[in-house]
Amino acid sequence: MYEIVLPNQPGYESLRHVYTATGSPAEILRPAADADVGDALRYARDTGLPLAIRSGGHGISSRATNDGGIVIDLGRLDEVERLDDRRVRVGAGARWGQVARRLHPWSLAISSGDSGDVGVGGLATAGGIGLLGRRFGLTIDHMTAAQVVTADGELRRASETENADLFWAVRGAGANVGIATSLEFRAAPLDLVAHASFAYAPSDLAEFLEAWGALLESAPREVSGFLYVFGGARPFAQATVVHASADERGANRSLETFTALPSLVSHRAVLAPYMSVVPVSGARHTGQQQVATRNGLFEHLDSPTSSLIAHGLQSGPFGMIQVRSLGGAINDVAPEATAFGHRHQNFHVTAVAGPSAVDLDAGWEPLAHLADGMYLSFQSEHSDSDLASAFPPPILERLRAVKSHWDPDRVFGQNFDVSVLSPSAA
Repeated sequence: MYEIVLPNQPGYESLRHVYTATGSPAEILRPAADADVGDALRYARDTGLPLAIRSGGHGISSRATNDGGIVIDLGRLDEVERLDDRRVRVGAGARWGQVARRLHPWSLAISSGDSGDVGVGGLATAGGIGLLGRRFGLTIDHMTAAQVVTADGELRRASETENADLFWAVRGAGANVGIATSLEFRAAPLDLVAHASFAYAPSDLAEFLEAWGALLESAPREVSGFLYVFGGARPFAQATVVHASADERGANRSLETFTALPSLVSHRAVLAPYMSVVPVSGARHTGQQQVATRNGLFEHLDSPTSSLIAHGLQSGPFGMIQVRSLGGAINDVAPEATAFGHRHQNFHVTAVAGPSAVDLDAGWEPLAHLADGMYLSFQSEHSDSDLASAFPPPILERLRAVKSHWDPDRVFGQNFDVSVLSPSAA
């Protein structure tokens, strides 16, 4: 069974929006079990209305709600179950902070971004660039199986030995091929991590960014770091760095190198459980963070790249940029192993501006020419031509074949529909 929530009913206000967008769907369908999702999808297809799929609802891409359509909300599918020593099954509607808290007593963790409010399903089928990434890989690299409702409404198990093409596609392009209702992961053994924060007031922003990039590339793979830089006349940077080990001596050696970067203002480091790295606010999503974003993957934060980022922050439309570290275990995986085919870059850069920043595309364009791919979940608007950046050509060709098999009617076309040919390929 699934619950139907209409605009005039209690609970609608708490379900209509996501973190980055407001919505006014005609109906919100809330399945209570994996088997109910197929019934909800069949009903939604019969209405002919626009369809959005939501796991936790955070959604920087803003595609987990709509106006006048149907939203299938998986929030009730939030169980976290231990299957054996390291394998766990997680409902797609759970949020990552909840998962981290549940795994902590078992001394296990799954790398999962930097916010505990993000839903499992969306992140875990797009890639998952997290603060354990350089040691343990992307979130999808932990996945061993998934329960997926395909476009015909049938619930199927996908793994290396069952519907292997579907399993391949779910790991990086899941929004194209079905609704993941629950996912199985082989979690990493992890008790405590060294969790550090740094603040900088760089006088030469381009020089600082280049130094940050060089430091991360040379860091031990236990180290992952996210940098947030705010623009204006006096740029300011904050960093979250995790040494994914309780080895206090090794952590001290690694983290001390970040204090040598220019213009350090403050720093703090503690040994803490991983669950403290992905805090949960518990705040209801109300479209409270309405922003426009553009993003790209880069092999290095070299001088040209750093200079363009600095220019966009100081003289251009960027209100903030975020730099996430890649490399390490993420790049150990062969590019063709999953639908996330970007396995040689070391950084993911996201430019953030207010929703009315009409010059964001123009400001980002010089960086787009230097970028080597993009991460689809961090693009608030995209064109069909962006598909070639989101998916390398061999991956995109294979994805289109998988899509045509599992979703010939293009039911799942809300986010980077790979069945659409770009103008250059048409």
